[in-house]
Amino acid sequence: MPPLLVKDLSALWTGDRVLRDVSVHMAGGQVVEVGSVDVPSGAVVIDGSGRIGVPGLVDAHTHLVHAGTRLGDFARRLSGASYTEILEGGGGIHTTVAATRAASEASLAGLARARLRAMLERGVTTVEIKSGYGLDVATEVKMLRAARAAAWPIDVSTTFLGAHAVPPGRDRTEYVAEVCGPMLEACAPLCEAIDVYCDRGAFTLDEAASILGAGKARGLALRVHAEQVAHTGVAALAARMGALSCDHLEQLDDEGVAAMAEHGTIAMLLPGAMLYLRDAPPPVAKLRAAGVPMAVATDFNPGSSPVADLWTCATLSCLTMGLSPEEALAGITVHAARALGRPGKGWIGPGSAADLAIFAPPPGEIADPRVLVQHMGGHRAEMVFIAGRRAC
Repeated sequence: MPPLLVKDLSALWTGDRVLRDVSVHMAGGQVVEVGSVDVPSGAVVIDGSGRIGVPGLVDAHTHLVHAGTRLGDFARRLSGASYTEILEGGGGIHTTVAATRAASEASLAGLARARLRAMLERGVTTVEIKSGYGLDVATEVKMLRAARAAAWPIDVSTTFLGAHAVPPGRDRTEYVAEVCGPMLEACAPLCEAIDVYCDRGAFTLDEAASILGAGKARGLALRVHAEQVAHTGVAALAARMGALSCDHLEQLDDEGVAAMAEHGTIAMLLPGAMLYLRDAPPPVAKLRAAGVPMAVATDFNPGSSPVADLWTCATLSCLTMGLSPEEALAGITVHAARALGRPGKGWIGPGSAADLAIFAPPPGEIADPRVLVQHMGGHRAEMVFIAGRRAC
């Protein structure tokens, strides 16, 4: 593969700052040089003038593999029912479980591939995909296999979320044992991480500790749905266990903030879910003051966050949670990559992954990556490169 030079970008978000009028030299799947670059011998040259460059975006929390609709849940919430009431009444996650169990692996992979393609067109090059709509061994495995089958050319990180809900009619003690035993045994070879939804109506703190401990013993990274509907203390627990991220965090307390800061745990902010469920925002000012890195993700799912546009979520993180445009950009690039254990992604500089998305500014706007946050959603990349190859 010949080297690639994107020449004279008007603006480039590197992961922590904006550079002006720079070129990016890529070769061997990595960035070689950023700045004023002579044309390498044999390089493919792309004119970046008037354009905005950003590292390939990272969507670090999705439930992208699923079948079925949750339109009925949406109508019920608009009529005043809470997310937890719908879940405890057998709807919500359980509705999607029934449809996903009934779907074939091929159909799930086809749906996932179409959703990933739409994300790629928006500049997303790395996506985390959770299981969790099976709640039995066979379907959890089917979901993870479908996620992997749908991945190329996007880098997909798979997460086992058998602890998404207790299936109706199941004894919860027996189900937790199944998650920690045969389900984990079958799913661990197909994933990088384990997750648990610890909340009112889902799993308790003690159950979460057991499930996360079982995953850690199998060498999986830890993530957790934390402090969303009710405060449980799971953010502090997971941080002390070495979790890469704690996600949602609307009910996060000072102890949780301190533990996350101490242990380097990423705060995963999910403004789509916060908006759809009409929740209060997480304590962003306290996270910022404590130096906790904040990532932003779509939480794309059919019920509580049917939002597949990461740019829209970046804008919402500013409008509803109080992030600055620069924090939002870092949240969908460098911090999101760290939350997935991908330190070479989400930034552009010598030695980084050669994942780069190129955008035209909105009509009439200046070439500045922050305008892509200011203007809500709908941005389509003109070109996307993954490992230095044109992917879109």
